[in-house]
Amino acid sequence: MVGVLLNTATVIVGSLVGLIFKKSIPEKITSAVMVAIGLCTLMIGVDGALEGNNAIVMILSLVIGTILGTLLNLDGLLNRAGESLEGRFKRTDGKVSVAEGFVTASLLFCVGAMTIVGSLNAGISGDNELLFTKSILDLISSCVLASTLGIGVLFAAAFVFLFQGGLVLSAGLLEPLLNEAMICEITCVGSVMIIGLGLNLLGLTKIKVANMLPGILAAPFVYLLIGLLPL
Repeated sequence: MVGVLLNTATVIVGSLVGLIFKKSIPEKITSAVMVAIGLCTLMIGVDGALEGNNAIVMILSLVIGTILGTLLNLDGLLNRAGESLEGRFKRTDGKVSVAEGFVTASLLFCVGAMTIVGSLNAGISGDNELLFTKSILDLISSCVLASTLGIGVLFAAAFVFLFQGGLVLSAGLLEPLLNEAMICEITCVGSVMIIGLGLNLLGLTKIKVANMLPGILAAPFVYLLIGLLPL
């Protein structure tokens, strides 16, 4: 859990730094930075999506995950969590709500390849190296995001702790079931979600990425099922 604790701490520190300097940054700069973040997020997603070797696994995992997530209304739950925080804090600017900052940052920090593989490595072998690397990247990302999306990014640290902590603690139980190919497919599914998030950050779409989260859990089961079929 050392890597998870460090990652949570870096998100908090980075967010605080971003909030401190937020008011001194001109709006045209923050708008330009958001476009840059969106493009980088899109590229990270595309790169991770190429890890997968079976398009059928990716498609079925995302479809099943999206159906489950929509029925559970995960996007609504995350937004309500952000809105409950918004009731206690004023908007940091006239455009971005606390809920939007919370949901966007939570997803950006938690559904990427480094989160999934890093958490599994930490839980299975105690190797925190990937989570340490992610912590440095998230320190920078949270600083930039907080300066544009506001205080909601700071509260995303709680989601980082719960999500990654859950993966680390579950990794030991999942170890007998997981193999390298399966982890690649899980990474691929998570990275497709990152692509959706990047498009949202660019303002091109309003994809409810949170509703796709069960796809990460569905991927290993779909992989096993496909492996049993005589294809």
